Amino acid sequence: MKTLLSLFALTALLMVSCKNFIEVPPVSTVSVDALYKTDKDYQDAVVAAYNTLQLQYQDFWIFGDMRGDDARQEVVKTDPWYFSDAFILSSDNDLLRTTWRNYYNIINRTNTILTRIENADPAVVTNKNRHMAEAKFLRAFAYFDLVRIFGDVPMLTKPATTDEAYKLAREKADRIYDEIIIKDLMDAESVLPTRYTGTDVGRATKGAAKAILGRVYMTRKDFVKAEAKLQEVTTLGYSLLPNFNDLFVYTKDEHHSEYIFDIEYEEGIGEGSVFTNRFFPNSAAMADVYGVKGGLTEANSPSPGLIALFTADDRRKDITVQKDFFIDKNGNPVKLPSATSQGYTKKYITPVATGNDSRANWKVIRYADVLLMYAEALNENGKTAQALPFINQVRTRAGVAPYSDLSKDELREKIYRERRLELAFEGVRWFDLVRTGRAFDTLKSLGMKDYMTVFAIPLSQIQLINNRTIFPQNPGYE
Repeated sequence: MKTLLSLFALTALLMVSCKNFIEVPPVSTVSVDALYKTDKDYQDAVVAAYNTLQLQYQDFWIFGDMRGDDARQEVVKTDPWYFSDAFILSSDNDLLRTTWRNYYNIINRTNTILTRIENADPAVVTNKNRHMAEAKFLRAFAYFDLVRIFGDVPMLTKPATTDEAYKLAREKADRIYDEIIIKDLMDAESVLPTRYTGTDVGRATKGAAKAILGRVYMTRKDFVKAEAKLQEVTTLGYSLLPNFNDLFVYTKDEHHSEYIFDIEYEEGIGEGSVFTNRFFPNSAAMADVYGVKGGLTEANSPSPGLIALFTADDRRKDITVQKDFFIDKNGNPVKLPSATSQGYTKKYITPVATGNDSRANWKVIRYADVLLMYAEALNENGKTAQALPFINQVRTRAGVAPYSDLSKDELREKIYRERRLELAFEGVRWFDLVRTGRAFDTLKSLGMKDYMTVFAIPLSQIQLINNRTIFPQNPGYE
């Protein structure tokens, strides 16, 4: 998949877009029509949708991590990640505009694929069903992120003209969940293979569709359906890696037994990620130890509250949270410069030959996350004793004592805490706080207002539609 993503420069030609509203592509042009003929044409079109997701996830941590209580912006306070951290991200910030545009580019691309492939000859488009399933997975994935970030958004299931786009109202998130996100993921899971081989490794699988659908049900507090769906994931052959740290050693195969779905990046071909450079303290000496070239942005630092959660015997602590020093090539602790970020995570540290061209993937969902969600769903369904073995799998791998004899309320809090320890800096914390209804109480002392469980709709979109009746700003952001 990392190799396939290098095709993005070619496949981007499939979707020429104009810079308005939701980046609406032309419904029909001779050049585009000519490109949707063969099986490879459709595969390239699907890869183009993956590639836009790759672009978007360079900034996903600003929503999933910086907005929560586990990450802090310690030094530079003039960037979108600081504004997100401080709850002062304005509706005219470019981050919101590009986020909106990226997700709707994915939606437009997948809508075009699904529309054009419908009447394609299976004898010519030999992987027709898989292309459709991948397109539906990606469309559902994009909408899921959109509604979690912005709330109600326009709903499109087919290519739209520019004139049509200007008339689209914001649709209720519940309808989008019911008619697109859940339906698409169910269609995708019924068709996608359990695993791939060769260059196809990294594409969405049956397990990825089921796991994301389980997360959707958890977000909607439908614990009965979540339990059933997540239980299915546990039957597909996934298992925890014995060593937690191996999850973040990028010189090893990232498609291991715990892998379910990543945003794939690869160094050296213009397809690398920014995470190593962006989260690295501004220390030339430390960068030399780790072989990291390029600028060091020192963002996404662990908060004191997160650091304090880890016990000394927790094997996850060393790689998840560090503060004040690094270890040099001789094994000696070296104090970080006083003017730089004092806290950092090692989850994305890997040698980088060119700045912002790291091979570090973004882990969208892995098996430990599934186990913890499954334990939570079981517990919420009154099956506390049945839930314990699944949280304890995660704790045992971390080298900490398993739980026993807990009440439902006690286990609920233990699972919330375990998710923080296990999944820190993987874009999960903010969305966990929102879905469990704890965001405001947890973050009000840091500047959150009660309406900030969603972000502002980009001002540019409000101005383009210019009709508050069908396209209002989210409450509190006017």
